[in-house]
Parts: sequence; structure tokens; C-alpha cells
Amino acid sequence: MKPGNHINFLLRLLIDYLVLVLAFLCTRRYISGLGDVFFSPFNGLLLGISITAWTVIGLSLHLYDEFRTRSFSYEFVAILKTTLLHACFFTFLFFYCFKYYPYPRTFTLLNASLTFICITFTKFFVKQSLLRLRSNGYNIKNILIVGTGDTGMSFYRTILSNDHFGYRCVGFVDEQTNPYLNGQYLGKIADLPRVLEDHEIDDVIVALPETLSTEMEKIIITSEKEAKRVRIIADCYRFCTSTASMNLFGTFPLLTIRTSPLDDLAKQRFKRLFELCFTIALFITVFWWLFPLIALLIKISSPGPVLFKQTRQGLKNKKITCYKFRSMTRNSDTVDASGRYQQATQHDARVTPVGRFLRKTNLDELPQFFNVLMGDMSLVGPRPHPIPLHQESRNTIQNYMLRHVVKPGITGWAQVNGYRGETRVSGLMQKRVDFDLWYIENYSFWLDCQIIFQTLMNMIKGDKHAY
Repeated sequence: MKPGNHINFLLRLLIDYLVLVLAFLCTRRYISGLGDVFFSPFNGLLLGISITAWTVIGLSLHLYDEFRTRSFSYEFVAILKTTLLHACFFTFLFFYCFKYYPYPRTFTLLNASLTFICITFTKFFVKQSLLRLRSNGYNIKNILIVGTGDTGMSFYRTILSNDHFGYRCVGFVDEQTNPYLNGQYLGKIADLPRVLEDHEIDDVIVALPETLSTEMEKIIITSEKEAKRVRIIADCYRFCTSTASMNLFGTFPLLTIRTSPLDDLAKQRFKRLFELCFTIALFITVFWWLFPLIALLIKISSPGPVLFKQTRQGLKNKKITCYKFRSMTRNSDTVDASGRYQQATQHDARVTPVGRFLRKTNLDELPQFFNVLMGDMSLVGPRPHPIPLHQESRNTIQNYMLRHVVKPGITGWAQVNGYRGETRVSGLMQKRVDFDLWYIENYSFWLDCQIIFQTLMNMIKGDKHAY
């Protein structure tokens, strides 16, 4: 760790320690009773344990990583995780080690709340202050870019357009110059030792094609001899997303260009457990009387079956049978004369009067909770499409098939943002897919709760895109 980075790390720790002490003292002040000693040696022991636990947990959960080029949301998640685990540790401590400590429940709840609020505020304030300082030329890291091709120039433009990242390009090194370098060309790769010695450089960014492996080795050896950190831009950077990650497979670094929180098996199981409990609760409290009532209305309004079954594509593009309450007349055509899928339109003659109400309130989708119980679908996820529409979209919509890396859902992020119903207008299906991919890459339990809540609100007030 460089001296500057070491000092920065210690300052962040000290600020957090100060917040922990103040939160502890405020909590003690609030819960102290008449005749209670405000700060005793035992409370000093608790404070020491609190600070030690916070340090260990924070380091383990990457709270003190470098968030220079990331939005505050990443740091916020790390703060939340650390605070929750810290509170769980104290709860365990009180119930198993310090059983006779007064007001343990009040203490842990209030202390955790104060800690979370104050830590979040101070870290946000520090981040905003550093962003302002970097914009004014302070707290800057100097970098040298090796490579003047498209990759190197794209990275350089990224630095210029994001001065709040706090990076300054000292210059370029390559076998040939580039007319757009504006005098920043510092020499060839053979001149690298001289360049590193003559300039104050923090990081060396290698932006060369992988074909130049011999030059890559020279650059790494030379830079590390001068105690410079080397960062390599992968040649496939154009295909990477903001969720790209790298893991070691033996000694081989494997770059995953697109990741999702749902790649984690534990998150998949938690999501499944929540959905099962939620679905079973609905069947016990609501569906046992609502389903027969809807079935009766469908039977009265038009002849035909109550349920409508349709084959659709699910997880990993496997076929599933999707259930809905029938909302159209029996034997309605689903494809036109040219074989193209006919989406429901406004004032569609195929939709029955009861079906129109069911579609407007999303009640026609309720039988898909059986799909959730069977494990074919999730409560929240990308909506599955009928086979003809699916086949048409997979060949025309960019990244369409990436929706199928997770289970389809009864409702989704695209639907609550208004992208449901017809997609005949150019660009609507692409927008729906973009929203679905954002959900996949940003999944969280709280996001699922938000989508479920928004769906319930849409059901109550009716959806103008549902017909």
C-alpha cells in the first residue's frame, strides 16, 4: 500500500471510530436510568469490542475498498451490510455473554440505527468533498497509458470526461505516436524505465492488444521494478458491462462480461423461499375464495374453459406451460394470416367483457402462481412471451435472449415502468428488454419488494397499457 493510500485508509478508519464512539455515547445517554453510571469500565470494554468488531467486519465486507470510480450506492450497500452484521454480533454478545447488561434490545437497536445514519452521512459527505477536491486538481492519481490505439484513446477520453474519478494522464508510451496526443507522447516501450524515472506516476495502464505478449512482459517487469502498480485493460473490454467480474480458475483469470446477483446460489434459494412463503400465504388468505369467484364470472360471461394454457420459454430457454384466466372468446386466433402473432390491442374484439376487467387489473395472471409453486416461474422477473413473439424478437432485439438466464416472472421491472401490453411500435420491445436486463444485473430482495408493491398499486388503479 502506497503512503498516500495508507494515510487515506487510516483517516477513513479514524472517522468511523469517532462515529462509533459518538453513537455509543449517545445511546448510553439515552438509555441510562436514574442512578445509572453513564460510562463505566464495563462500557469501555463494550466500546472496545464494538470498534474491533466493526474493523474486522468492515474489512471482510470490503467497506474500506477504493470507491473512487464507483457511485455511492456501492459504498452504501457495504455500510448497510457492515451495520447489520455488527448489530447481529452485538445481539449475540448480549444474549450469550452479557445476559445481565441492562436494556440490551434497546441498546442494540438504537446503537445500530445511529451508527448506520451517521456513518452513511459522513461517508457521503467525505465522498462529495473528495469529488470537489479532485475537480479542483487535488487528491489526483497520475497514470501512464501504454498504448495509443483505440483502446488507449478510449480510456483516455473516459478520464477526461470523468474528472471526478481523480485521475490525470501524464502521457503515453507506444512504438508509434498518435496525432491526437497533443504532445503527450513520451517515447517507445524501450524508453519506459526513463519515463517512469522522470515522471511521478502512480499507475501504469496497459492498453495493448494481447498479440503483443512479449512487450506486455517487458512493461510489467519494468514497472514493478519501479514499484508502480500495473493495470491491464482486457482486449475484450468493448463487450464488458458495468457488472463484469474476474475470478481465478487455478492460475487462469476468467473474465465474466456480464454478472448478476442471482448467480449466487444463496440468493437464488432465498428468493425461492420468499416466493414460496408469499404464494402459500396468498392461497391461504385470498386465492381460496377469489379463484372460484373469477372462474364463475368467466363461465357466466362466455362459453369455454376457465383457464388458458400457453407454451412459453422459461429459464435457459426451456419450454414451460404458462397458466392464465381465459380473457378472450373460445378458439380466438392467436396468429394472423401471415403467421405473425396477434398481440391484444385496444378495443380488441376477441376480449370478453369480464376478460377486459381481468386484463386491466392483472387478475388474469393470477393462475401463474401455480407456475411459481411448480418452480417454472418467479414472482418477479422478465415476462415470458408467447412462442411466435419470442421467435420474432430473439432475431431482431439486441440481447433479447439474456432475459432467459433467470426464471420468468409474473411481474417485472419493465412492467411497473410502463412497458407492458403491445410492442408493435418500434423500440418498445427493446426498451422492455433493457429494463429486464437492468433488473437481472441489479437484483435485490428490496427491489423485488418494490416491484411487488408497484404491481399491487397498478392493479388497484388499473393499467392504461393493459387491454
